[in-house]
Amino acid sequence: MAVVDIVTFRLAPGVDEDDFLDVDRRAQTEVFYGQRGMLRRTTARGGDGEWLVLTLWGSAGDADASVEACRDDATVSRWRACLDPPSVTTRRYQTLD
Repeated sequence: MAVVDIVTFRLAPGVDEDDFLDVDRRAQTEVFYGQRGMLRRTTARGGDGEWLVLTLWGSAGDADASVEACRDDATVSRWRACLDPPSVTTRRYQTLD
């Protein structure tokens, strides 16, 4: 069964939005889409300054393996550094179809 991971966050103080979008694009194309089971990933911004990354995985095992595989990746570390840690929330849902 596929899973949907949703991460919401605010940018860390001093992080420029254009710089974040550049880092996000690089992380998506260079790292995340290379992960086994990655089906779709999209980034969105709310009107109140909150951001959301929605990722669709083939299975929970694929999502878990990606977390481990990306733990020490330099590009992903740059992406994480753009986030305000106290604002980060992660949720996972199983698809019903």
